[in-house]
This record gives sequence, structure tokens and C-alpha cells, in this order.
Amino acid sequence: MTAQHTDLDAAPRDPVARTGHVPGLVASPFPPIADYGFLSDCETTALVAPNGAVEWLCLPRMDSPSVFGAVLDRDAGTFRLSPDGVDVPAARRYVPGTMVLETTWCTRTGWLQVLDVLLMGPWHHEGERSGSHMRAPTDYDADHVLLRVARCLSGQVQLRMECAPVFDYGRSPATWSYPEEGYRTARAVGGEGTPELLLTTDTNVGFEGTHATSRTLIKEGEWRYVALSWSEHAPPATVDDALDRLTWTEHHWRHWLDRGDFPDHRWLPYLQRSALTLKGLTFAPTGAIAAAATTSLPETPGGERNWDYRYSWIRDSALALWALYALGFDWEANDFFYFVAEAAEAAAGHLQIMYGVDGRSTLDEEVLGHLDGYEGAYPVRIGNGAYDQAQHDVWGAAVGAIYQYVRSRDRLDDRLWSIVVTQVEAALENWQGPDRGPWEVRGEPQHFTTSKIACWLAADRGARLAALRGDAKREDRWSRAAQEIRDDVLAHAVDSRGVLCQHYATTGLDASLLLMPIVGFLSPEDPRCRATVLAIADELTQDDLVLRYLVEDTDDGLQGEEGTFTICSFALVSALAVIGEVDRATALCEKLLASASSLHLYAEEIDPHSGRHLGNFPQAFTHLGLIQAVMNIVRAEKKAARR
Repeated sequence: MTAQHTDLDAAPRDPVARTGHVPGLVASPFPPIADYGFLSDCETTALVAPNGAVEWLCLPRMDSPSVFGAVLDRDAGTFRLSPDGVDVPAARRYVPGTMVLETTWCTRTGWLQVLDVLLMGPWHHEGERSGSHMRAPTDYDADHVLLRVARCLSGQVQLRMECAPVFDYGRSPATWSYPEEGYRTARAVGGEGTPELLLTTDTNVGFEGTHATSRTLIKEGEWRYVALSWSEHAPPATVDDALDRLTWTEHHWRHWLDRGDFPDHRWLPYLQRSALTLKGLTFAPTGAIAAAATTSLPETPGGERNWDYRYSWIRDSALALWALYALGFDWEANDFFYFVAEAAEAAAGHLQIMYGVDGRSTLDEEVLGHLDGYEGAYPVRIGNGAYDQAQHDVWGAAVGAIYQYVRSRDRLDDRLWSIVVTQVEAALENWQGPDRGPWEVRGEPQHFTTSKIACWLAADRGARLAALRGDAKREDRWSRAAQEIRDDVLAHAVDSRGVLCQHYATTGLDASLLLMPIVGFLSPEDPRCRATVLAIADELTQDDLVLRYLVEDTDDGLQGEEGTFTICSFALVSALAVIGEVDRATALCEKLLASASSLHLYAEEIDPHSGRHLGNFPQAFTHLGLIQAVMNIVRAEKKAARR
């Protein structure tokens, strides 16, 4: 999920173009990407910087325009709650088993704790939610409230609040007013079509230009709250009401996590946080899983590899279903499955590589010339121009997802069978042609090996599903087609060392081929399988972490280098475990887990030299890879213990 086609000259950068709003705080340095906390109510998401500033929030949903966008430009909106004059917290963590972020500061006069959460409340209806999927018994609805609660732990602390939304990706500054008598409720509006925000608090709010501000002395044992809301859902009316609703939301997240089936393993905290992150990246109304919460966080510091990942990639579906089913989250897996199935059914064989989380198919790309970008990484993009690229892995992903769904049920209904037939036939019609590969390169189309393997997957899993249906004719034809594709790959993609290469016209390596032993294209005992995994481990790594490919060997149409792709590193862990290199897999997994953020979150890439996280954040694919890697090691350890 990277290279998209955008004509940068069509939208020249205009650093002078600004919103005209009054600046507030002196522009602060950008925090490292990995230092952000992640909040979600399964409709929208937020990022919270260590200094207590919400620097990313899109409304009313995760792929809408931002109202706080300071992560992409220091003038694009922020919402800070912290001790006056203190930037660096003493500690940060998630309240265990929840998506509630706890930040603690030590000041000269006392200790302050702030709890940040996107509130959720019980869902009271029954029946279908959308399409063919149902609400889980423990589902809660988003309350459309960002709640921030402060408590003085000891001494006394001057609490400062500054709320400065800038609507429409920093293009529409806020106008504030008091909707009623008193100074504890304030309303912010932007330009036409932007959401209306209501700020409710038990402190007195004043206005400084486009900022709503308050300063309050809070003493030991006292609580204060600030709630930002954007719909008809009522915000908390008192601090006691705020604490009650915070408790309800904590209960929801713990209740949800309790439904999982986690192994009793030393890496349990990483599995649980990854599961919570995937749930947080799920758009509840449709079941879609967004690739990440953000757009345009750079893969290369200061570079142009900046993409919008707030959409749902079809290729992620099989791995997502595997991970969710493996951890016992059948409701979430089924919801995402039906999102994919409905997209495949509507596409009638012309499946796109990605869709909006609401299911929309048009994701036109635009460059926002008025934003400077994270640490000057330009351009900032919204939309994703790769949505209409021809990529051959989508059919294998769709059929693989249906296979994951059906395998535990031993039943394939007529509707799903029709989708299988359409997708397998599309794969067989197109597999012999070139495409742009799993990484969406901008260079010339090639006969990418992974794309061929994805078409093999469609035929192979399709044949197994045909057997379940009792359709012997299709089972035979698709099985023979799968063998034909496999023979073609082994005839054209294997170099003199017995290693599978990126595409038919190169001897370069590609980390996507680590999926080969996982999906069963070659047996783990096959020497070509082992040679490929070990070649990637030895030659396509920096400090043991895996690159997608060598940039100098791949025509991806972009300038600059990139970091190691963490999903590829976790895929190497899985592949090593599958081929029996369990000690090496375990050592690499421990290194990767040690590279997580302090909150156990991951961006897309890790710079092998500095350990810095790069790319959009948090990244669903990385957390999916973590789950698969850990579960593969757990299984390998159990297998070894039985010997």
C-alpha cells in the first residue's frame, strides 16, 4: 500500500496560502510519530501528543476532513489539556484493557492526571446493522463525544485548556460563541458543510480569537472535565456524569476484550493491544477496517512518500480474518467479511484494491497545498489515486476471505458461491498479464510473482470450495488452473539459486514472497521455499528488519529511500516459524516487540538506523502481522513441547 499516481505539478505547493486564523501557542516541534496516543469510538479516531494536545481528529468519521490537524501542520488545529507550563509528562499508558489514555504530569506544585477517551454507550436496538451482518451482543455505539477528565493527585496544579479547531483540513478557522448564559458551554462553527462543535466543561471558558481557553487551579482530590461533542448525543452535564460515562466506556472495552481467546503467553499484552487497535480502526456501521488512522505521515522523513491510508484494502482481508478468527473475535471477522463480500458482489469481477470505509468506490486524490506536512514532508494528500489501479491480488484476497469464513462452517450458500465463481474466473482470465504488483508501484507493469501467487490462491481455494459445493467440474478445472499457474511461476520466477524473485524479469527479491509458505504455495519442506525465506532474511534486511524491496532494483516511480516495512518483518517471523527456524523467528519477534511505541503501537515502517517509526499511524497491517507472527510462534512452541 504505497505508490499512487498523482501529478504533483497539478497542485503546486503554496506555503503562503493560510487560513488567516490567529495563531495561539508558539509552534511546537512535531512529536515522533510513535509518541502519539490513539483513541477511537469505532466511527472516528484521534491522536494525542505527549504534551496533552489532540493533534488529529476527523469528523464525523475517520476519513472526513480534520478539525484538529496539527500533526500535518502546526496551524491546522489543536486541542490541549495539560498543566500550565509543563510539556513533558511523567508517564503515559492505556488504562488496562481499554482505549482510555492516561497521562500523568509532575509539576513544581503537584501531580496531575488526565484521562482521554472517545465515549461509547450501550446500543439498544436489535436486528441487522448493514447488509448481512449483525450487531455483536456487546456492541456499543459511538457517543460522538471526546471526553477529557483531569484529576489532581497531590498538591495543586494550574490546569490549562486551549481548544483551537480549524475545520476542513486547516482551511476554515473556528468562530466561537456562547449558546446560553454562562461561560461553561461554547459553540464553534466553521464554513459551510463543516460540523458544529459544542464544548462543555465545569471551568469558565473565554475566547482568544479562534481559541477557546480556560485556566483553573485544581487541588488535591478534585476533578475537572472538558467534553467536545458534534452530534445530537448529549455531552456530560457534570463531572460526575463524565466519570460515569468514562466508566461505561472502560467497561465496554474490557467486555469486548474478554470475548477474545488469547494464549497464556509472555507476549499477551502485545496481542491484546493489537486487537484493541484493530477494533479501533474498524468503522462500526459497515465493519470495514481502515488501513490506518491518518493520511500523509511520511514513509521517508521530509520526502514525498505520503499517502492517505484511511481506507479499507481488500488485500488485507484474508490476513484480517485469520487474525480475528484466531483470537476469537468472530463477530468482527464476520462484519469485515461481509464488507468485503458486498464489495466483491457489487464489483462483479472488477474488484478494486481498496474502498472507502463506507463502501464508496471513488477515492479521488487531492494535494492540499496549504499544509506544510509532518516535519515538512510534502505533499499532503487526501484520497488515494491507487484505487483504480489494476492489481491481480484482489481476486485471491476475496476468495481467500470467503475460504476463511466458510472453512469453519462447512457450508457455502448460493450467494457466496456466486461471488467465488466470479472472482476465480476473473483471476484465471487475467493471471497471465502484468500488473503493478502488491506495492502499487508507479513504474511499468511487470509479471510480479506475488500477483501470480495470488491468482493461484484464488484458483486453489476456489477448487476447495467447489469440492464443498459438490461441483466436481469446477473443482477439476480450477485445480488444473492452479497447477498451471504454479508451474509457470516456478518456471519463470526462480533464479539459479532456487530463490523466487520479485518478477519474471529480475533477480531482485521482494518481501511479499514471505507469504508463499504461509498460504501454502510451496511446502515448508520445499528447498525453494526455504531458500527464498532465508535469502530475504539475509539479503533484504537492515539490522535484521525487512525492506519491501531494494529501491535501486525496483522501478517504483518515486524518489528517496524508505524504512523497513514492519509488516514484512513480522511476515519474516511467521515464515521462519513455518519453515522450522523457530529460534531465529523468536529472536526477531522479540526485537520487533521491543521496537513498539511505549503504548505498544506501530506505524508502517521502522528506520533501521534510529528505530524511529515512519508512515501512517497506527497501522492495521502491522498489527495484523504481529498477531500472525506471535500466534505462529506460540503454535511452534506448543508443537516443540509435545515432542
